[in-house]
Amino acid sequence: MRNFLPLAALLAFSPVAAFAQNAAPMPAPTTGVTNPAGMVDVTVTTSLGPIVIAVDKEHAPITAANFLKYVDQKRLDGVNFYRAVKIQDNFGFIQFGTGNDPKRTLPPIPHEPTSKTGLSHVDGAISMAMGKPGTAAGDFFIIVGNLSSMDATTTDPGYAVFGRVVRGMDIVHRIMDAPTSQTRGEGVMKGQMLEPTIKVLTVRRSPPLAATKPEPAATPGTPIN
Repeated sequence: MRNFLPLAALLAFSPVAAFAQNAAPMPAPTTGVTNPAGMVDVTVTTSLGPIVIAVDKEHAPITAANFLKYVDQKRLDGVNFYRAVKIQDNFGFIQFGTGNDPKRTLPPIPHEPTSKTGLSHVDGAISMAMGKPGTAAGDFFIIVGNLSSMDATTTDPGYAVFGRVVRGMDIVHRIMDAPTSQTRGEGVMKGQMLEPTIKVLTVRRSPPLAATKPEPAATPGTPIN
């Protein structure tokens, strides 16, 4: 069974709660410039096109190292984006990873909360899917819109952000808008499973982005009641 990010966790948040967290937001996307120290660019090449992620080794060393291990061992080559939760336009997330395939999945890692890393579930952030702290392994989700309500609080461990998309948010939006099955999925996940799934061809470290004209920023979503 996959480690899934529960939709119920999203629907429980009000607009006030969604922006009330104190974790510092991640720096603006570094699209078009060389990444600062501690950031490693990784290109997720999908059947729809590439998504470039800046992995933050400095602020989230445990979670970043886990993802880079999957990358370097080519464990994500051939997996799928299999889930898309579109709450409203420009607001939701997409999920991909090993699905706990024993041939691909490494042991779970300790939880690295946003209250420790200072990162946040802002537009384009990549984070770890998990059932509970200490179970995150090889499944990941990318945020669309501002979901800082998923950050850690004094009463909620939240989820573990470890980087941010710096190029390819148009591909992320295409995946979130892709068709889903009306019957696949269990519980709150019914209707959220992509059909067909979207193939991840390769995942590789890539050189820092050369100086080019930045992409226009995506319009942030508005949390719902």
